[in-house]
Order: sequence, then structure tokens, then C-alpha cells
Amino acid sequence: MASSTQSFREFEQAGWENPRVVIKYHEHLSAVTTQSIGALLDAAGVREGSRLLDVATGAGYVAGAAAQRGAKATGIDFSAAQVRMARDTYPAVQFEQADAEALPFESGTFDAVVNGFGMCHLPNPDVALREAFRVLERGGRVAFAVWDVPERAVGFGAVYAAIRAHGSMDVGLPTGPNFFFFSDPEQSTKALRDAGFASPSCKQVPQVWRLSYPDELFEVLTEGSVRAAATIRSQSPSAKAAIRAALRETVMTYKRGDHFEVPMPAVIAAAVKS
Repeated sequence: MASSTQSFREFEQAGWENPRVVIKYHEHLSAVTTQSIGALLDAAGVREGSRLLDVATGAGYVAGAAAQRGAKATGIDFSAAQVRMARDTYPAVQFEQADAEALPFESGTFDAVVNGFGMCHLPNPDVALREAFRVLERGGRVAFAVWDVPERAVGFGAVYAAIRAHGSMDVGLPTGPNFFFFSDPEQSTKALRDAGFASPSCKQVPQVWRLSYPDELFEVLTEGSVRAAATIRSQSPSAKAAIRAALRETVMTYKRGDHFEVPMPAVIAAAVKS
């Protein structure tokens, strides 16, 4: 178990150290994930003067938005490439390369801990939640955003459905957590309670991925993600072509004028350290 967990961590970290992946995600997927930042910060009770830790900060979008609210924000990510981009984008905010499962902070350091779409990239998200509990002051709040179930988060749901229909999910990747595990509010609230938190809650936040042309979904996920991209690249040429065609057909059903609007709602879970 330990070796497979470490293997998944290495796989994810290597993927997010690739500057091309980081840039593609920043150019395309961040336009979706940033739509729920306000709701995420509200769920964590972030306001002027809050001491905030943004876990899996990526390019620093959530920490940057918190700083605009007047919070004292710190962002951490396991990817040095992401941390460099975050520092360049938000030079007034503190960013550090660190492990979500072994936070380099004293207990009770923060009033709020947030995680925007990073839970599915952690080998042991339950450990990360316990670490969030530890570094929070009593009365502090935790909140994380994840993708909704695949039937509603169409961009990711469609790609995995197409892979299962035309290719194979068994391509030899290291075993990691279920990508949609925390999409289920019952699983999120249970995980929060198991980590020691009280009064957990979940809410859905609408988000839309605006695409310019039908093949953009396939191309962005192939170049701007890690797990999905590796799964797509491992398919046979014929399977890859069929997957592309299936995604093109899905995107075309969401045509709105001269562009396409693919539903990508988030689920935000929150709780308090009582």
C-alpha cells in the first residue's frame, strides 16, 4: 500500500511539474474553477483579517482572491512550477512548496483552510483533512471545492464515459483516489466528521466551461491535465479517435450562439473546528 501511494504521489507531482501542463490548465481550466472561488471563501468565512491557508493553491487564484478581501493569505502546493506561477501572478501573497498531508505550520495557525479542486490529486485526502484540522484555530472553518458527479460535471464525466465506451481505463496508471469520491455529499460530510470537524454542509455551485470549438474539450484535457491526459494518451490510435469524436458530439449539444457552454458545476463542502 505504501509503495502504490507513493507511486501515485510521484505520478501526480511529476505531471504538475510540467510547465506545459501548468500553462494549459491556467489558460483554459482556470476559467472554470475560478467561478466558485467566492462561494468557497464564503463557506470558509474568509473576511478582512482572516488568516487563510490555501491548500493545493495551483497558480494562486483562491489565495489571491482572499488577499483582495483583506485576508492574510498563504498558499501551498506540491508543485514548484505552480508555486512559481502563483508568485509571479500574485507577488504580494506568500506561497510555499509544501505537502498537504504534512503541513509545515504550527497547530492553530489559521482561521480558515481551503482547497479548490485539489482533493482528487491527494494520495490520502483523509490525512490532508486531519492536517487542516490541526492547523486551524478552534472555531476556524475548512472548505473544499470538488467537481460535481460526472453526470453533471459534463466535461470530465464525458471524457471518462468515452474512454470506457471506446477504450480502456486500465492503462497501468498508479492507483489513486476515486476522482469523484467527494462529489457525493455523504462522503464529504463523513470525511469531515472523521477528521474531527463539526457541522459539515455541502452545496452545489453552477459553473460553465465556455469552449470555442467542438474539439477543444479533448485537446485541453489531453494537454492541460494529468490523470485524464495520461489515460487518453495510453489509448490505441483508433480508440483515441473514437474518444475525440464522442467528446466532439457531446460538446456540440451545448452550442450557444458562436460558442459552447459545457456544464461543470462544483460541490463545496465546509465544516467548523468546534
